[in-house]
Amino acid sequence: MGVGAALEDVSRGFQADPPSGSGHDQGLVRCGHMCASCVRSCEYWCASTYAFSAAIDTDGVFDAQGAFVEPGIRRATHPARRLPLMRDNEVMLGDERSGLGEYLRHHRSEMTPRDRPGASPLSHRRVPGLRRQELADIAGISVEYYTRLEQGRASRPSREVLTALARAFRLSNAEQDHLFRLADERPPQPRAPAAEIRPGLQQLLDSLDDTMPVTIHDGRLDMLAFNVAAADLFGPVFDDGPYGHNIAYQAFTSAGLREVLGNEGAEQLARVAAAELRKALSLYPEDEQLRSLFRELSTSSPEFSRHWERGEIGTWRSAMKRVNHPTRGLLAFDSEMLHDPESDHWVMLFTPRRA
Repeated sequence: MGVGAALEDVSRGFQADPPSGSGHDQGLVRCGHMCASCVRSCEYWCASTYAFSAAIDTDGVFDAQGAFVEPGIRRATHPARRLPLMRDNEVMLGDERSGLGEYLRHHRSEMTPRDRPGASPLSHRRVPGLRRQELADIAGISVEYYTRLEQGRASRPSREVLTALARAFRLSNAEQDHLFRLADERPPQPRAPAAEIRPGLQQLLDSLDDTMPVTIHDGRLDMLAFNVAAADLFGPVFDDGPYGHNIAYQAFTSAGLREVLGNEGAEQLARVAAAELRKALSLYPEDEQLRSLFRELSTSSPEFSRHWERGEIGTWRSAMKRVNHPTRGLLAFDSEMLHDPESDHWVMLFTPRRA
């Protein structure tokens, strides 16, 4: 498969929520073959936007003690069919235009005039917040059109207008996504994960040094941080390379991988890394570093090509891992993945298993 064709194939994939079972769940999904334009028209598909018929071969195999043995793979048996877009305000308000107008009025009332940074939203004004003219000037749209938006009299605003309003209101990613959904538009696709770890996550990482290994990576599979316990456990795995500590790159190139994880663990990581890379490319299709990484692995690693051809996509949320420690011997951990969607950062906790 050529690089261009393979990258195009990524856009045809879809994801599904991982099935539940015995505390060791996983979310690898067999890619479907829907038309690329259908997928891109949604970008962030969800159960309310797309429905598909899926056959689950197995939810995973576990031994008598409940240990994870073999993951289940979810395969689509029929292509997706388009369902009406479910809007947040259909539940809350029923009318998307009035819901949008109320959302705009609420945020405008919370804003302080920018030429008076020390003033409160109520000072020297009969009503709180900015005037419509002030907000329209900041957003770069006419006050007449903005007034119609607030009053629910305007047709669907363009994505450019919504982006300008989100910038004018200084909305967070979650608030911006909600604004787009109220206007019956899909939220904009993020161009990249956040570059820095939130202070709260960093504090969590440091506080667990004496309790358990913790790692944090982003949606591009770049390892951002790990605590002392994780460095002691996985240090030999992360060689320096042209793609830094990228998990997918390390899974197929690290010299110390099989020594630390064993043959079975290394095979498991390689399978998951290929599936995760496919998901990362679908989330960030214009990311040149990810595209370059894919080209590098496709041309230099037969093992990567073997796993890529399986066509899997997704994330293992839970698993049991065995690690060979140089002085403490074979150790077993239950791993659990937690997601910070605002930053697209993943926290991986390794809970030691009792003997």
